[in-house]
Amino acid sequence: MDDLPPAPDVAGTSLDGTKTFTITAEENAALCRSTGVEPAADGSAHPIYYYIATQVAMGKTVAGVCETCEFDVDDGPMMGSSGVKFSGQLMVGESYKVTGEILSLVRKKSRKLGVMDVLTYRLRLHPAAGGDAVAETDNVWVLPRKELAA
Repeated sequence: MDDLPPAPDVAGTSLDGTKTFTITAEENAALCRSTGVEPAADGSAHPIYYYIATQVAMGKTVAGVCETCEFDVDDGPMMGSSGVKFSGQLMVGESYKVTGEILSLVRKKSRKLGVMDVLTYRLRLHPAAGGDAVAETDNVWVLPRKELAA
């Protein structure tokens, strides 16, 4: 690893969004039915909206996150993992805002991928009207660094 340049220092970069994301009844119903379930009668949204809403309403696009990491989105970022903790229910008709930050960018060597950066970032989904986060997700992306291949 000593022969590789360090990964860009991006830890702490804000991913706070400025837009809100509203889970509409129509979109929720379509998403639920596409997965073979009926929408919940209690007005709760399909839980996958934790990922959809945070990705759409975070403060940077996927290309923007990649640019922050000095990575060309055309080189193919890959999702490594996504974990979520719910502290409330996602609701249809509710608008949400996103707060978050990049936690780390770590350069590694892999036998399969060669040199890669592992990006970890955290996003929180808050009711737009205010209040504590109803969901928090840590996402890990793998950024293959083809330009650093031996």
